[in-house]
Amino acid sequence: MTDKATIPDKSPMTLGTAKISSLLIQYSGPAIIAAVATSLYNIVDSIFIGRGVGAMAIAGLAIAFPLMNLVIGFCTLVAVGGAAISSIFLGQKDIPRATDVVNNVMTLCLIHSVVFGGLTLIFLDPILYAFGATPETIGYARSFMRVILAGTPISYVFIGLNNLMRATGYPKKAMISALLSVFVNIILAPLFIFVFDWGIAGAAWATICGQTAAFAWVLHHFLSRKSFVHLEKSRKWLFLPIIKRIYAIGLSPFLMNLCACIVVMFLNKALLGCPDIDGNLAVGAYGIINRTTMFFVMIIFGVTQGMQPILGFNMGARLYGRVKKTLITGIWIGVSISTCGWLLCELFPDAVSELFTTDRNLIDIARTGSRIYFIFYPVVGAQVVIQNYFQSIGRPAVSIFLSLTRQLIFLLPLLWILPPAYGVDGVWASMAGSDMLAFLTAIVTLYISIRKFKNHKPDAVLATDNTRQ
Repeated sequence: MTDKATIPDKSPMTLGTAKISSLLIQYSGPAIIAAVATSLYNIVDSIFIGRGVGAMAIAGLAIAFPLMNLVIGFCTLVAVGGAAISSIFLGQKDIPRATDVVNNVMTLCLIHSVVFGGLTLIFLDPILYAFGATPETIGYARSFMRVILAGTPISYVFIGLNNLMRATGYPKKAMISALLSVFVNIILAPLFIFVFDWGIAGAAWATICGQTAAFAWVLHHFLSRKSFVHLEKSRKWLFLPIIKRIYAIGLSPFLMNLCACIVVMFLNKALLGCPDIDGNLAVGAYGIINRTTMFFVMIIFGVTQGMQPILGFNMGARLYGRVKKTLITGIWIGVSISTCGWLLCELFPDAVSELFTTDRNLIDIARTGSRIYFIFYPVVGAQVVIQNYFQSIGRPAVSIFLSLTRQLIFLLPLLWILPPAYGVDGVWASMAGSDMLAFLTAIVTLYISIRKFKNHKPDAVLATDNTRQ
């Protein structure tokens, strides 16, 4: 085991000394590439399903997608919390406790996969109907989710350890694991759907096969003693103080996933209840819009994943100037990404929808929905970065609050007020309005937090490093 005072020359300790811009390129670059690849394979999967199975399959996927995110949310509860505190421990030069985190994340991922994946599988049909499935779409959603749920142990360990790989100083290896998953999926999905004629289940099997390849890659990394932080039999497993900290920080992204799923239930019910439109097609249109917005949000998440070890390390080392510079840079990058999404979907909505389907009614609904939904989309980048900033510096309560504002606190009242007056347009407007209100809340919260930095000064020894920004 590496002694606490003995740090290798090439290690994550450069997070406290190297230039912020260089670190963001080093850490966020691979994470963004992985996020783009993951988003593209989600989109490609949807294209294969829409063109190979049909418009109702797109609607079924729109029902299954948030449930899949909820299931994965029980994994991110562990993965994100573990990544954040391992970075903080590394900033404190406490390698043994960082190793304890790896052991506990691995164990908790396996436990969560069996408990939550198993329960969802048992009650799958009632859950899907609660999410808005209809007799026309339930078969597609069920076929997809059964395969996804069967593979949760592999998915959970891959996602959990991949987050730790990035946080402990191996961003390129974490990128490779994500790209490996994507590559295998994209190769197998058309084969399973079009050649083997497995339908929507074929897309799910391709996903699990891709994650299995990535699972083998990350597990090999953490079993190797050459890795800076790795699985260590002699260290603590299921250690309660570590588990509490993992859950405390990971609760924010989990609640974000949970809120997103709850909101999708209300959104699907609102869309199905609009008398001025075909409900199933409206749900399918939302599926297209959701895939599109998630493409850009995933890129922003790539930025925040790269920021997370930088923020966590420097907060742990009390290098507050470096923390602020990382945050400000991240906000500008996030806004730039979401602005690109706004331009694409406002100017070329049909081009986006036509990738997924040839059904003209579905394309027409998605066109109107995109133009309303994306009105305030540029500010989403800032809101997401700020929310993840608080998570990365170990302030989960604030991060949870900000995640609730966008997906629950503001959106649900707007869904209650606008759709009865404006029909399906009111549903799209509710989502746009909640984005703007959540952004304003995040800015005020951040302003209050940043002011407190003025009252903090780093240790005299560390202050020399803080000048290298």
